[in-house]
Amino acid sequence: MKPADIRRAVPREAFVPDTIWVRRADGWAVPLSRRDAPREWERIVAADDEPVITQVDDGATGKGTWPTSSGSSPEVMAIMLDALQVRPGLRVLEIGTGTGYNAAVLATIAGPRNVTTLEIDATIAEQARTALDRAGHPVHLVVADATHGYPPHAPYDRIIVTAAAHHIPYAWIRQTEPGGLIVVPWAPTFHPDWPLCRLTVHPDGTATGRFIGPSSFMPLRGQRLPQSVIHDTEQRWADAGEPDCTRYGITVTAQEQQIWLDTPDTVIA
Repeated sequence: MKPADIRRAVPREAFVPDTIWVRRADGWAVPLSRRDAPREWERIVAADDEPVITQVDDGATGKGTWPTSSGSSPEVMAIMLDALQVRPGLRVLEIGTGTGYNAAVLATIAGPRNVTTLEIDATIAEQARTALDRAGHPVHLVVADATHGYPPHAPYDRIIVTAAAHHIPYAWIRQTEPGGLIVVPWAPTFHPDWPLCRLTVHPDGTATGRFIGPSSFMPLRGQRLPQSVIHDTEQRWADAGEPDCTRYGITVTAQEQQIWLDTPDTVIA
């Protein structure tokens, strides 16, 4: 899938709020209004390689520091959807609704009745629900903490996470059909590229996978890390000889998760 395929399936501008956030030269993120700066708003929304920041500091209004919700770039969405291998009729759980754009694209592939999307922030969820209804994509949107997944619609064939994790809640494994896939960006706890992980769930209740390339996502609420972790990770990675993120893998069981280098026998975390 290419970004152009995503845009043809669903227009991005239908899901971007009229007020977005941009980073100033002094480091502050400030609001940018479609009404006041239509050309800049349109330029950002039209870019295949730019995310659109839709919230900072969990709801700041004047200026802020950290993005806390956004719409992923079509370029990154295409990479994740290819990794997810979603097909018509598969049941999909999305962790992190955001603007609702990704859920709408999933609905065009799997069918809206097969897509459940979870959003922890009620205000963001309401904005996404309005956009999804207006665009004609009646997916099942739930305001909930994604740590527990969503048992009422389980089991799922695919789970896609649109925020970075550093721990896989076992509920996600338990609610995925054997042979199903989970695609999740990873926080920089072992590699500075915030690598994207694809897990396969096995009949014995375990899941294994590899990191398939770099990505960059804001962290899941509840799994945010101090900035010092990024510095420490970069140092450990440099000391290890800067291995490519695709050399790493992960094993998850009901009791633990292990990150390994090259083979499951070489556990690093």
